[in-house]
Amino acid sequence: MTDIKRLHDSVKNQTEAWIGLYSEPGNKRTWHWSLPGVEYNENKAKLGNVEPNSEHCENCVWMKYWDQEWKTLNCHEEKKGFICYNESSSDKFCLITEEKNWRQAQSYCREHHTDLASGDQLEDDKLKEEIQDSDELWIGLFRDTWTWSDGSNFSFRHWDQGPFGDGRGQKNCTFLKTSGEWGSDRCHERKPFFCYEEKLILIQESKTWDEALDHCREHHRDLVSITDVHQQRWVQQRAKNASSPFVWLGLRYTCALDLWFWVNDHLVCYDNWGPGQEPDKCYHSAAMARDGHKWFKKADTDKFDFICAV
Repeated sequence: MTDIKRLHDSVKNQTEAWIGLYSEPGNKRTWHWSLPGVEYNENKAKLGNVEPNSEHCENCVWMKYWDQEWKTLNCHEEKKGFICYNESSSDKFCLITEEKNWRQAQSYCREHHTDLASGDQLEDDKLKEEIQDSDELWIGLFRDTWTWSDGSNFSFRHWDQGPFGDGRGQKNCTFLKTSGEWGSDRCHERKPFFCYEEKLILIQESKTWDEALDHCREHHRDLVSITDVHQQRWVQQRAKNASSPFVWLGLRYTCALDLWFWVNDHLVCYDNWGPGQEPDKCYHSAAMARDGHKWFKKADTDKFDFICAV
């Protein structure tokens, strides 16, 4: 939503502009979680056998509390209560009993909280306690045929309240509307458009942490630093294509000061450590796991791919 606001504010004359989301005829529908950065894991899904007609219109998911089973429904025609997730509150989950369709529920959660409850959040004991007196509730799972032109698999969507962008009727390309929401139109129509310049680059060469730092500073700018959850999401997209199980980050531990520090002097205000990652000796640096994207301490002499800030 921060990126959406930034794009919207940058359009001074309030015009429509293309963004890089499109749908090619014949694209297979893919499941996504509404909350950005949460990846869909088919092995953990509780969808069971999806109804035959859901390939065409039943693309949003609700949950029955009493058996935790997930079911598909039409995103616009059906209305239910729903569960919002709030990452900035001590009360992480909020049950909304007012019935809305899935798209309206998503918009409400994003406006008042963070997003619809997604992924492993649905297994949280606090959430189960919150919804124990409820019946049928929307969760943040949906599927569509849309992909990003740069090959990234970000699940974020911000469609308007009209038809749930499905690429039908040859309206297969996405634009930012003057309202800040997204609409779809025929790809041969002419509109202004947004470009972005890559700020991160994955180097698929296994090097020690010091070698990686030298390479980034000689050829680019520096080893990447991560100071908030948005940067974490960008970096983990690059890490997915690594040839090694981890990628180096620009984060190092100093015994003299007994703390972790970013090489570009940013404070460590955000972290995403895996379990049990307190350093037990010097000469440790941080690497992000290619799978799961948690941070782990690694000996400086280990060799991994790495990500440079451009």
